[in-house]
Amino acid sequence: MATTKDVKKNSQDLSVEQKLKALYQLQTMLSKIDEIKTLRGELPLEVQDLEDEIAGLHTRVERLKSEIADLKSSIAGKKVEIEAAKNSIAKYKDQQDNVRNNREYDFLSKEIEFQTLEMELCEKRIREFTEQQNEKEKEVENCIHKVEERTKDLEAKKNELDEIVSETKQEEEKLRDKAKDLETKIEPRLLQSFKRIRKSSRNGLGIVYVQRDACGGCFNKIPPQRQLDIRSRKKIIVCEYCGRIMIDPELAGVTPEAKPEATKDKPTRRRRITSES
Repeated sequence: MATTKDVKKNSQDLSVEQKLKALYQLQTMLSKIDEIKTLRGELPLEVQDLEDEIAGLHTRVERLKSEIADLKSSIAGKKVEIEAAKNSIAKYKDQQDNVRNNREYDFLSKEIEFQTLEMELCEKRIREFTEQQNEKEKEVENCIHKVEERTKDLEAKKNELDEIVSETKQEEEKLRDKAKDLETKIEPRLLQSFKRIRKSSRNGLGIVYVQRDACGGCFNKIPPQRQLDIRSRKKIIVCEYCGRIMIDPELAGVTPEAKPEATKDKPTRRRRITSES
């Protein structure tokens, strides 16, 4: 395994021309990998979104089930309070039969009235809790139904993605291996700059060849002297407009496009018009 020091040493041995050629070859490999990713399209993101949604639905179901359990516990508690109130009312009614004066009777009557109100309040709370419980149970059913639907969608998307990946996996692995091998031939600082340019570029191109005296990335015209510098292959030249590294077509292995020749109008003879006499 090559160390960073070895990579630096090997890359320093290369001429600028060799570095540019290696960079362009690396760009070609990475562009092919990008094409494979494009072939997969939005499927990886769709799979991730579905997995996140299903996880969210499971969390919601667990939370709702916990709330339903709390409501059931509250309903059970209110039923116990009702039974306690009934027992108190029965006890107070028995005591009313044995009162010695009106004051005691009125006190017991007020207690019976209070316990009756407590029972009514508990029954009201039970109705509210039961209604909330029913709503949450319906919500749980809806969530479970959604989980089933999303799981089916996820399986379909995963199968589709797996099919595409299996078709392109071998090719992608070969390209990645070749790209890693090429990276060892490029000095780390230049490689880092190339990756940074490539990342900020919309089409993922970090190095481009000159096309018709213009940058192959942004298509802005390149001054003649700068074109000579690019063709000389003595130093790394970047586009002053888009920041991409530039390479001449010949080094990139591309046949330069012929410049359209300017058509000159041929001088036409004036016909001498003679008037018939």
